[in-house]
Amino acid sequence: MLKEILQISIDSKASDIILSSGSKPSLKIWWEIRFIEEKVLITKDYMQNIVFSTMSENQKNKFLEEKELDYWIWFWKYRFRVNAFMTRLWMWIVCRPIAIDVPEFDWLWLPPVIKNFSNKRNGLVLITWSVWSWKSTSMISLVNEINKSQKKHIITIEDPIEFIFKNNKSLIEQREVEDSTLSFGNWLKYALRQAPDVIMLWEMRDLETFRLALRAAETGNLVFATLHTSWAARTISRIIDMFPSWEKEQVKAQLSESLIWVVWQKLLKSKNWEGRIVASEVLVNNTSISNIIRKGDIHQINSVIETSSQDWMINMRKSLEILYKNWKISEETYEEELTFLWKDL
Repeated sequence: MLKEILQISIDSKASDIILSSGSKPSLKIWWEIRFIEEKVLITKDYMQNIVFSTMSENQKNKFLEEKELDYWIWFWKYRFRVNAFMTRLWMWIVCRPIAIDVPEFDWLWLPPVIKNFSNKRNGLVLITWSVWSWKSTSMISLVNEINKSQKKHIITIEDPIEFIFKNNKSLIEQREVEDSTLSFGNWLKYALRQAPDVIMLWEMRDLETFRLALRAAETGNLVFATLHTSWAARTISRIIDMFPSWEKEQVKAQLSESLIWVVWQKLLKSKNWEGRIVASEVLVNNTSISNIIRKGDIHQINSVIETSSQDWMINMRKSLEILYKNWKISEETYEEELTFLWKDL
């Protein structure tokens, strides 16, 4: 049954497969659950067979001990990122298909100016929003642009590895949390001694990782990282707020110097349901933004983004408007997203 469901998910362009005991298999398509009606209910025993058949013996033992586990399975041209977990006495798995080929930047409909920032020698690049917003896909496509055009040493830390890079002009090493390093922070501490030019951090999750990432950006590395935040200004606030009071002034100074740009992106349904498209808010660290960050006047950032199109900045509202006027998203999607924006202000 599992192989059939994986194939159906690919054919349906589903973002996720969700399997649980006592329920029919379900797919997540455009953020909505859709049951595969032709399939029968999954029994408790059959669910256990599905879960254990996708795990190695070591993974099985770890899952039984910790009650949840992230791992990979392969099917055809896709790898599926799997999260297995227990709820009371029931087992679930959620599978997400990941294409093997590294995505090309031009496929993603990101603002073209973003591509130019892959030519920077050093600094901090942040891509933000929630899961399933193509944050990591966008970051990987930018790193791949460097791989294709520059002779750099690129090192990545991922949890888990999704796309597999192939060396082009650059030398790339990919490491995975738990498989080849204990944590993001531990990896980054030692990565700074490995002669990197470009560092790709899957996610900045804790204070120590933030400290090390800022240090790496200050000392000559181009650092790409993702965060779970909305709005470019809130991303800056989130970083500053993570640090204790006696470090905040130093962090403001570091960010004002090291930050290159922040992109907040949302994944939307394209017009006529023909695919997916990204709306992006872009904050560029120009002189005005740098001064605002240093002084801590973060509330002024949105106004600067609004009036700095000459520096390639764009807010989310304007990005949505451009997509709508160019027939990339429907009027319904446009109005719906504007409503969400106003509620989130």
